[in-house]
Amino acid sequence: MALTGLDIFKKLPKTNCGECGVPTCLAFAMKLASKQAELDACPYVSDEVKEELSEAAAPPIRTVEVGFGENAFKVGGEVVMYRHEKTFFNPCGFALLIEDSASGEEIEKKLSQVKSSQFERIGQILKADLIAVKYSSGDENRYLSLVNKAKDLNFPLILICSDEGVLKKSLEATKGTRPLIYAAQERNVDSMASLALEYQVPLAVKADSLDNLSSLTEALKSKGVKDIVLDPGSRSLKKTFENLIFIRRAAIEKKVRSLGFPAITFPNEEVSDDYFEVAYAAGYVVKYGGIVVLNDLSPEKVLPLFVLRQNIYTDPQRPMQVEEKIYEFASPDENSPFLVTTNFSLTYFIVSGEIESSKIPTWLGVVNTEGLSVLTAWSAGKFTSEKIASFVKGKSIAERINHKKIVIPGYVAILKGELEDELPGFEIIVGPREAGDIPAFLREWKT
Repeated sequence: MALTGLDIFKKLPKTNCGECGVPTCLAFAMKLASKQAELDACPYVSDEVKEELSEAAAPPIRTVEVGFGENAFKVGGEVVMYRHEKTFFNPCGFALLIEDSASGEEIEKKLSQVKSSQFERIGQILKADLIAVKYSSGDENRYLSLVNKAKDLNFPLILICSDEGVLKKSLEATKGTRPLIYAAQERNVDSMASLALEYQVPLAVKADSLDNLSSLTEALKSKGVKDIVLDPGSRSLKKTFENLIFIRRAAIEKKVRSLGFPAITFPNEEVSDDYFEVAYAAGYVVKYGGIVVLNDLSPEKVLPLFVLRQNIYTDPQRPMQVEEKIYEFASPDENSPFLVTTNFSLTYFIVSGEIESSKIPTWLGVVNTEGLSVLTAWSAGKFTSEKIASFVKGKSIAERINHKKIVIPGYVAILKGELEDELPGFEIIVGPREAGDIPAFLREWKT
């Protein structure tokens, strides 16, 4: 349960020493409660209090990290049921399932899919996050060979293996890469916990009911296993959907610590049709699959899922933005047109896309409007003649173009006169209202 500032203040040493960078312990406590400070900044808090506060202040759903380094994947860490209440922090992950019983050709195809299934959308790279390697052939050497091939791709791994001897050898082969091992069940909870602790890796736990799932996580926690991923065991859309919602609500609203972990889902095991698998997966992206295991990463199947995830896990309180700067298209020179727009990502990528399609050398000045679109930014006083003029002067645009013409979006034609007053010597041209008309406008450009 999240602590208030006063709850935290009661446990601090109350020295008001200021060594944490804040004048009083109360102010420091308030910063801790709002996640604006770290407890380690206080030099006098005891280890006991540190442990107590860390546990109490932890998010209701634990953050679990799979993999290592720059390719590590984080899941969990959520604090709300609905993104509009605050935001979701760690996007769910898509894992491609590869079984060692598949043909060599199919395995190579899937390994290739993992590397190639990447798309750029509004400045972000959308891709799969993990590889799930399943032991289904009964051939230990075949499985270990596949594990090594998957490891070489530098993606976080999920090792799905019911033979603990083979799993241990797989952990030796992947030592230091921190794979997720799957899965602890009632029959093997002790041995799986031992492997998780020995190799310091996260552990998935599977049960046939939420009550049993809760009992197993408590048993694992008592043995010292902290990084846990939940599989509620259901393999139908209706039941899995219900279980995911119940787990989330129990953890966040009821503070049930035994269910306070991210969940893994297997739509690939719930339906045989690939396109239904995508539909099921979409449901789990929405509510509340932490890891979604898929059989296929064909672009027509996964791109809609990637976009759905991107939309859901974008902070609703912070518009997506691009960097304020001058962007160049097709090597513009001093005679090329100079357009101005806002730094709202969607605006930028629509406008830049039209400029690129025209193949006409163009300058595009992107003004920082805190991620607001043209009309919204203008009405909010963030895309004004003063702001545009300051950008033009600050970026020394007069040194880049000799025609001294600046094109503003048609929707803010009202700024033309004001901007000419702010920028003596410049001619302000009102451009198209719609981005789709930009190529025709550029083709008719004359200096």
